[in-house]
Amino acid sequence: MALDFDSARLSNPYLTAEHEEWRSQIRRFVEREVLPFAAEWDEAGKIPDDLWPKAAEVGILGLGYAEEYGGISEGIDSWYANIMTEELSRPGVGGIFPTLLVHGIGLPPVANFASDAIRNDVVPAVLSGSKRISLGITEPSGGSDVASLQTTARREGDYYIVNGSKTFISGGMNANWTSTAVRTGGEGPAGVSMLLIPMDLEGVSRTALDRKQGWWCSDTATIYFDNVKVPVGNLIGAEGEGFKVIMNNFNSERLGMIVQMEAYSRVCLEEAVNWAQERRTFGKRLADHQVIRHKIAEMKQQINACQAMIQHCTREINEGSVNAGDLALLKVQCSQTMEFCAREASQILGGASYLRDNRVERIYREVRVQAIGGGSEEIMRDLASRQYGV
Repeated sequence: MALDFDSARLSNPYLTAEHEEWRSQIRRFVEREVLPFAAEWDEAGKIPDDLWPKAAEVGILGLGYAEEYGGISEGIDSWYANIMTEELSRPGVGGIFPTLLVHGIGLPPVANFASDAIRNDVVPAVLSGSKRISLGITEPSGGSDVASLQTTARREGDYYIVNGSKTFISGGMNANWTSTAVRTGGEGPAGVSMLLIPMDLEGVSRTALDRKQGWWCSDTATIYFDNVKVPVGNLIGAEGEGFKVIMNNFNSERLGMIVQMEAYSRVCLEEAVNWAQERRTFGKRLADHQVIRHKIAEMKQQINACQAMIQHCTREINEGSVNAGDLALLKVQCSQTMEFCAREASQILGGASYLRDNRVERIYREVRVQAIGGGSEEIMRDLASRQYGV
């Protein structure tokens, strides 16, 4: 049997029949609602609005959230999220994740730390696909340096007055709310708080960032706050504990990116194998040339290593014992594997991979954002070294 997206997946002893049924459900959704339109969305620079309620209907938006808010939580573990991420990666359209699924980073602060009133207002609306939420942390001046953020929130009576800006905000142009990191106190992490800011408040403005190397169909924004009055009740968690709220979701965000990158690598492998078996050069198949077979073998070798470590870290996440250093280095390993597989698949496809409307070309455009977003390779290595007590 030829190597393809499924046969290149290592066996996983932790998956049950329920996990596999979930995979089948998500695959049917992707093949019906996403795969036929992937190239069109990428070229148009936009995902259709009706994809949100459709995704909600099959459980994609509500996965892992409390059932009282319309989520699916009974018996759900991290394998379900991994499977969903794999299947949504198959079209090779990177912009789907930071737009359709941006609530995966924007909603947990609300679901886990906001007041009951805020949760009841926001969580069901987002999980149903009727409203959207984004996460506002990155700033023009600081990038990943959360502790040095400069957007301020000064309390005046029952309101915080917010001034500053956020950039590279996924889902920011069409979000109804943004879970926003602000400085309510002095310098450093202790001065950081989180506020839920409705995007229709006076003083909020947004600019689209639509000239991107990748994520073409994603909604990416710079958001400006000019004396925006935010009710004190919109505080997420306690004042001065914003860093705790932010850090709470990092492991799941990174695992999601890790699984994406491994899945993209398998897509590249599948495309390369298909082409090598069909294309003929110098009187024989590309696959009959030793140098091509070696390229394919090394792609599979690196993919195997990623999958084995994903299984290890996912098991530990389910048990509540994951080492953040291991997860950080796994992100590095998967970003390097994705880059290697995209390059080698492109070499095997040759000129065909340079033309738009093929999965290898689309995935190659997403290499850099995956290696930088969610913690760059350099930051991940440094985090790991500190976790290991170096």
